Amino acid sequence: MLLGRRSQAVRAGVDALARSGSVLKGDLAYIQDHTGVDLLTPLGGVQDAHAEVVAALNPLAGGRMQRELGDQIAELQADLEQAQTEVSASEQRLATTISSLSALEDAAGSFAVCAVAERPAETASAPAPALEPALVQRARVALPDQKARRRRHLRSSLEPPARLREFWFPAAFSGALGAGAVVPFELFGEPWVLFRDAAGAPACVRDECAHRACPLSLGSIVDGHIQCPYHGWQYDARGECTAMPSTAFCAGVGVQSLAVVEADGLVWVWPGGAAAPTMPPPVTRPPPGFQVHAELLLEVPVEHGLLLENLLDLAHAPFTHTSTFAKGWPVPEVVRFNAARLLGGSWEPYPIDMSFEPPCMVLSTIGLEQPGKIKRGARAAACANHLHQLHVCLPAGPDRTRLLYRMSLDFLHWTRAVPGIQAFWRSIANQVMGEDLVLVAGQQDRMLRGGDVWKHPVAYDKLAVRYRRWRNSLDSADQYERDVATAALRQPMSAGELFALEADEDRGFMSELSEEEDD
Repeated sequence: MLLGRRSQAVRAGVDALARSGSVLKGDLAYIQDHTGVDLLTPLGGVQDAHAEVVAALNPLAGGRMQRELGDQIAELQADLEQAQTEVSASEQRLATTISSLSALEDAAGSFAVCAVAERPAETASAPAPALEPALVQRARVALPDQKARRRRHLRSSLEPPARLREFWFPAAFSGALGAGAVVPFELFGEPWVLFRDAAGAPACVRDECAHRACPLSLGSIVDGHIQCPYHGWQYDARGECTAMPSTAFCAGVGVQSLAVVEADGLVWVWPGGAAAPTMPPPVTRPPPGFQVHAELLLEVPVEHGLLLENLLDLAHAPFTHTSTFAKGWPVPEVVRFNAARLLGGSWEPYPIDMSFEPPCMVLSTIGLEQPGKIKRGARAAACANHLHQLHVCLPAGPDRTRLLYRMSLDFLHWTRAVPGIQAFWRSIANQVMGEDLVLVAGQQDRMLRGGDVWKHPVAYDKLAVRYRRWRNSLDSADQYERDVATAALRQPMSAGELFALEADEDRGFMSELSEEEDD
């Protein structure tokens, strides 16, 4: 009863205040119209505060506010529980997916092992099917059970794999094999000699007379046959002896010969036991618009694989070749590569594109802003002038390389007629090789003492790592494994891609190195 009377009194007071407020609002509006002073806005704030006070003092209104606040809290709790349920379901799906992927990787690894084990022996050397477009990508993915295989593929060795013989090898420049010329060379530690037969076709026979083992290269060419200087025995392009002066002729005597072809200004030989393909791959000819300015031969006293890895390494240039072509070259900064990656681009420290071609060739194209000066921050294709290089590293012997170097330009063609220009290019080449030789010879010495040149490879070693893995894959009986290594190897790479820390292949490459170091 008392509560009812108090409620009636409160309502009566509120009604009175409301009537008073209406009168006050009218008065303030009149003053504002005549003076321009805004008094209604402060009054609105006072009314709002008054309404909140009334609601707090009124038990009925206060209860309603509490119920509304409780309803809002309940809704928020329901939303939170639903979000927690969805997160839990997502985590469960993620765990299931990871488990399925792990099982799939294990199954794939087991299948690969079983496929190799069950493959008939006679099919091991059968020609591989054409490489699928996804083959290169598969070459970059390593399954967990392949750690030992990866480690084996970074093994350093001075011994060439047996299958390395099953390739065409450029042995000499065509210009060096003129009419009547003899060109001796070594390949895999065996002596050979090149000459031209009566029709002008190149021929290659073992540089060792069947009579007394005298080097045939010390002799001369007579009617398209090579003649031994010791007793005058002669041999044709097939290695068959055709003349034995001063004695009765013995049929069936001869020396070994190799298959020979001439292509792209080079004389190629096939030292393998399998039947030679008709022609070598067309990878050595200069690009369109280029003219050959220099063809040089250098005998280098280091193993050919170490020299190839040196040629595939750009990172050493600003430290090693400070007196020759890399004089003034800046050292690539990691921060530039990271900044370019974050901006969705790439940074090219030098305008150079490079690739390796089996079995022993390095191809490179250098963009030049002007003769002798590179343009930083650009790909080679964006430059106006270019220098194209071919390096052929013939495996002469365990510690010897026959290096054929060809330089081509798409500008300054008039310099080819300058007297003494070949001697100039040779002096430059010898100086550059001298800068490299002391380092690579040192590596070879340490390898002979048990050192490992691939103990801690890093990102900018990726081209040389591709080569080493390909070379070591030749020891594998798995043709598919060899094809994967070859597909990964033959991709041209710019300087920016070579140095990049976050390239797709490099992420896998660096993770593999981490796994190997953890073992």
